[in-house]
Amino acid sequence: MIKSQNTNLDPDQELVRRCQAAAASEEGYQGTFRPIYDGYKDRVYSVCFRVTGNATDALDASQEAFSQIFRRLQGFRFESKFSSWVYRIAVNASIDLKRRAKSRPASSLDALKSKPGQAVPQFEDTRYASPAVVASRHELESDVQAAILRLSPKMRSIIVLRYVEGLPYEAIAETLEISLGTVKSRLSRAHAAMDRELSPLMDRHFGS
Repeated sequence: MIKSQNTNLDPDQELVRRCQAAAASEEGYQGTFRPIYDGYKDRVYSVCFRVTGNATDALDASQEAFSQIFRRLQGFRFESKFSSWVYRIAVNASIDLKRRAKSRPASSLDALKSKPGQAVPQFEDTRYASPAVVASRHELESDVQAAILRLSPKMRSIIVLRYVEGLPYEAIAETLEISLGTVKSRLSRAHAAMDRELSPLMDRHFGS
């Protein structure tokens, strides 16, 4: 297991300790767990949404993730940062769900487009773009999303943690309980897979 080097700096430590101390009273435990849920619900759903690829599966995976967090919180001993533990449970719940429902196609291409509740950043003013340019841009965006969703759940997970959630390599290693070398190796393979997926798209959209 990859252990955190900065657990004493864990910003969630006090909140988690208070929740653990209330375990003797089920009502008190539920009350102290609420701030943890409120603080992580968007991040957990974000990860589940991107790994599963659709809202229905994301809701199911999020529910399973929080059920596990609620049941297992008393056993958490700060051997990793609490956020890494939460991300790990969310990723595993999402991957397990996809394994159980391989035949269900992803119904949304928006999973990696933006964080839930956030608008997609606009880097150019589309008011002056021609309808053909706008349509082409939307088509490319959809093709890129489809390419990302064709990655395996494990590959998608590491892309999400690195480039969507913005975790450094050390935090990814802690979250997934793998070595730094494995993180770099998986990211390299994910980059290669994305290159294979995206090269034909770039040729189609921008080739001569």
